[in-house]
Formats: sequence, structure tokens, C-alpha cells
Amino acid sequence: MTSGSALPAQEAAEQWIDKNLQPTVELYQHFHRNPELSFHEEQTAARVAEELQKAGCDVVTGVGGHGVVGLLENGEGPTVMWRSDLDALPVVEATGLEYASTVRTENDEGVEVGVMHACGHDVHITNLIATARFFSSHRDQWQGTLMFVGQPAEERGAGARAMLEDGIFTRIRRPDFALALHVDATLPAGMVGYRSGYALANVDSCDITVKGRGGHGSFPQGCIDPIVQAAELVMAIQTIVSREVSPLEPAVVTVGSIHGGTKHNIIPDSCHLQLTIRSYSAEVRAKLKEGIIRRANAIAEAYDAPEPEIVYSEGTPAMFNDEALVDRVVPAIAAELGEEKLVLADKSMGGEDFSRYGIAGVPIFMFRLGSVEPERLDEFARRGTTPPSLHSAEYYPAAEQTLRTGFLATVSAIMELIGKHSR
Repeated sequence: MTSGSALPAQEAAEQWIDKNLQPTVELYQHFHRNPELSFHEEQTAARVAEELQKAGCDVVTGVGGHGVVGLLENGEGPTVMWRSDLDALPVVEATGLEYASTVRTENDEGVEVGVMHACGHDVHITNLIATARFFSSHRDQWQGTLMFVGQPAEERGAGARAMLEDGIFTRIRRPDFALALHVDATLPAGMVGYRSGYALANVDSCDITVKGRGGHGSFPQGCIDPIVQAAELVMAIQTIVSREVSPLEPAVVTVGSIHGGTKHNIIPDSCHLQLTIRSYSAEVRAKLKEGIIRRANAIAEAYDAPEPEIVYSEGTPAMFNDEALVDRVVPAIAAELGEEKLVLADKSMGGEDFSRYGIAGVPIFMFRLGSVEPERLDEFARRGTTPPSLHSAEYYPAAEQTLRTGFLATVSAIMELIGKHSR
């Protein structure tokens, strides 16, 4: 299946996306209307598999849940993996878009929730399919193997691990390079952000159940108050960052949820806290964990209370963009889009389980894709307000410009690694 095109790769990509922009946008709107929660991406995965098969890929489904892998082989050469996440968030959409999601479903706890692509994974999925279509129809311009990966459960920090444990790099194919993009709610559409080295953080979730002995609020001497313990713990764990971690090392400990008690005059038996913990280095990550456990146990001992229950979950390692890969790919993207369209991105304390493919030994690079109309950003600035962030019920991208820029950046990055001109 060849295009017969004699156009340079850059010109061919521009002409292809201009010709195919409308159906690409319509595909994006389909995914936006039909979001699915983490580990429930059945219909999304089925559509991705169908589209990759139509593009000529050999497709493997059910990898690590609803993971999809499509291999597009075209002779001898490197294997380049391009990854998209598939899942959406339990958010009720409030964008007012004509193609807004109205999906409602039960989450894993049996609670009815809205579902929305509030993190741009619908853009990522559409870009994956558009890229597969392009490379399938322009085989004369590249040589090697493309590995298109639709990954489940990124929002749970669990999908990459599930696919790796299910043998994506052993029983299917181990790539030479792995690339991805992620929309950015602060960058103007048309722009691309990049960073070498650490770009996103270690992310750990921690649940702490502080235990006591309940009773009447008028008789505290006969009780062990878990709410007072929890209040002291909330303040104490902040000193891990301020007094045990070097000021030169990034670290965040946030208590996002605290629940205890049922009535004004009742001291409860327990109080539950939920924490998110962010860092970059493995050493700081371990120090934060040890410090939280030590403080929780010490406060319980000080109050003569039972030992607290401490559970860590949903851990995602820090994402390290391979410097040599970034140095090779970024100039190719700049040549496609123009130097003025690239910007050095700040580090973020957000997390991404794309990092796990790098830890598995494959050089990785994820760049950021601007997604908001410059005029909207200017208007937010004039009002003195910030634009809706990712995970906001009001976030939405400028679809046409975001998809076009993402596609051109993706093609140029892949061509640098696998295109015939790169040899």
C-alpha cells in the first residue's frame, strides 16, 4: 500500500492534514462524545483497533486490559512506538460544546458519575489514528516499524504497568524509541513545549486511617480523639518538606481529603485522610514516604492511640525525557513548525505513567501540545483569571489548530527517527 508521492515528508504531511482535517476533527468529536473511565475503555479500544486495522496494522488487543497495539511494518529499520492514552475522567462536562459528553455511568464503587475527556486524551487518540493513516499511505518516505499503542488507565497511573506486565515489550515488540504528546491547557494552540530530563513527577497516593476511641464530646477524657490526631498530623507532615528535604529538591505533600465524625457532640473512632505526594528523585520519594509513616505512628503513640492504618497506592514514577532523543527530535519539530512555535516547558509536579516505558529501558520523549486559542488566553489575562486547567469540567481545546499542530509535530518527530532522509 503506497502513495506514490514524490513530495518531501514535510510537504506531504502538510498537504495530507489540510486535506483530511475535517474528518480528523469529526473523529475527535466522536471520541469526545463517547468517553469511558479507566479500565472500562472497551468501545474506545475497539474503535482504535478497527482504525489501526484499516490503516494496515497488525493489531493485538486486550493488552493489559483494553490496551491496543498496532504494528505497521515497512522493511528493515528502527521500531518507533507512539503511545496514546484512552481513558477519560469522572467529570460532568460543563463546556457547552455542541458535541459535549452527556455520558453517565457507575464507577467502580457503584456511584453514578459523569464522564468527560477533560484531560485531552480524545486529542491523543485522534492524533494516533491520523498518524497511522498518514504513514500507511506514505510508505515510500520511511523504513522500519511503527508501533501504535492505545493504553488504558493512564488517569489511574496503572495502564502502562498493566501493559508491560502483560508483555507488550516481550511477546509483542520492544521499540527502539517511544514518543508521545500531551495537550497543555496553558500553551496557545499552535505551540509545542519540550524539556529534557525530568519533566513530570513521582506521584504517590496515600490513605491514612487515624484510630482512636470514640465517645461523648462532653467527656473527652474517656476518649482518644482521632480528629485531634489527624489535625496534628496534617500540620506535622508539612515539616517533612520544609525541614527534612533539601530546599533544592522539589517535593509536595497535599492532604486532599479528611473525613471523620458524624455529629457535633460525638468523638468518632477514626478519621480518614487522603494524601497526594509528589517528588522527582527516588531518594526524596523514599524520604517522604518514611517521614509520613514515622509521623503518623509517632502521633498515635503520643496520644496512646492504636496504630494507624497506612496504605500507599496508584504510584507513578517520575518521567525522564531522554536527553539524546530530545536533542534529536526537537530540531525536526522546529523545522516543521518554525522555531518560534517551540518553547522550553517548565517542570511540572503532575504525573504520567508514560514514564514506565522509560524505566523499562526504552528512550522516551513526551512533548506538550498547546491547545487553547491565543485569543481566549488573552481574554483570560485581561480579566486577571486563569484558563480552565486539565481535569476541569470547562476545559476544551481549539480542536482544528490543536489537531493540525499535533499531527505535524508527530510526523516530523517520527520521520527524524525512521524516515529515509534520516539515514
